Amino acid sequence: MFNPSKSDIPLRPPACYPPLSRAARWAVLMAAFAGLLFNGIQLGLMPAASLSVSRSLLGAEFTDTLAGDLFARFTASLMLGGAVGGMVLGSLGDRIGRTRAMGVSILFYSIFAGLGAFVPTQEQMLVLRFLVGLGVGGMWPNGVVLVSECWPNTSRPVLAGVMGAGVNAGILLLSQLARLWPITPDSWRWIFQLAAVPAALGIVVVFALPESPKWLASRGERRREVSAATRPGGGSALRELFRPPLLRLTLVGIVLASIPLVGAWAASKWMVPWADKLASATLPDYKAIVQGWWALGATLGSFLGAQVAARLGRRLSYCLISFGTTALTIAMFQLTAPLEPAFLPIVFAQGFVATLFFGWLPFYLPELFPTRVRATGSGLAMNTGRFATALGVLASGSLFAALGGSYPMVGTLAGLVYALGAIAIWFAPDTSHKNLED
Repeated sequence: MFNPSKSDIPLRPPACYPPLSRAARWAVLMAAFAGLLFNGIQLGLMPAASLSVSRSLLGAEFTDTLAGDLFARFTASLMLGGAVGGMVLGSLGDRIGRTRAMGVSILFYSIFAGLGAFVPTQEQMLVLRFLVGLGVGGMWPNGVVLVSECWPNTSRPVLAGVMGAGVNAGILLLSQLARLWPITPDSWRWIFQLAAVPAALGIVVVFALPESPKWLASRGERRREVSAATRPGGGSALRELFRPPLLRLTLVGIVLASIPLVGAWAASKWMVPWADKLASATLPDYKAIVQGWWALGATLGSFLGAQVAARLGRRLSYCLISFGTTALTIAMFQLTAPLEPAFLPIVFAQGFVATLFFGWLPFYLPELFPTRVRATGSGLAMNTGRFATALGVLASGSLFAALGGSYPMVGTLAGLVYALGAIAIWFAPDTSHKNLED
């Protein structure tokens, strides 16, 4: 398939870049969804495998408290890599094209995940999780923006829902694989080897996927600009995002993306190692069952999040999601426990409501920014939240140790961050009547 992102394409006026054909648009959608699905596998991998990896690599030094602290460190390392990757590779998408930056992101997370199958120490695994995070962070802004621009104003709530569901569909797929082949201290390296397979998709995306016509047109316009006031010294998208009039929008996007990310990783994800600790001796696949119930709810929630935003409005929907997630997270950790009859239904409900955010975000964030900085802005907003998440996860790990290894208490206290969303959203602009044109 012809890829019009290569550097030897002559610059033309915006009108000379026609919309993609129907087949090309479907190819873009499927490739972006697949990239996000494999992203989800990377995100779900360590919650499912962390205790098994720690038991294997630590040997006689293993303790439950140390394993919990390492789980927090693995998560923080991935989030930190995601923050850096989202900024660097998101910005790369504005410079070299959405498709090539997306392909590079897929190659990053696949190759470095595969190398995790061969590590002998926890320290090496921590480094690799950071490198995986670079690709995970870069995939989201480039994939979401590419689809938004190739399908402009066409069933955008549905398309944003598909993009939001992709990550959680990957977590669901991982959970089903782990049910068929349980991840144990004696058998965990296979899942990292499997996580390297998407490298083939990355190669196809780099060399064969068509580029966004909007990006091509925007590139031509930027190169024709001669006003140093608009793009000083050839300027950068990041500098533009941190100056008026875009500064306020950038800060709003960062806050709104940070709250659900911190809540998800500093609070919600503790349910999987909690289930692993209580059930692994008798039911080694129970943690995969728990992750599967959560991921099923999450796939549905992230798909419907954009439609909820379109029907209720961006601000009211975010506020209601914040209240609902706070209540369900507290219920999950305080009103039930793994192996109890009510646990899995509450896990499903919490996954459904908490991930409405992740259908809401790919619908709302591209609306905040103009085309010329859309990938950089969306990536900055989504992935600066990962810096906050890394700090939040490390703090929750310390809190876990301070609480004597209490999963219910650390999950409950960290989950209160969701309540902040009900306040923050009212400082955000209402973009309900905005399309994706500058």
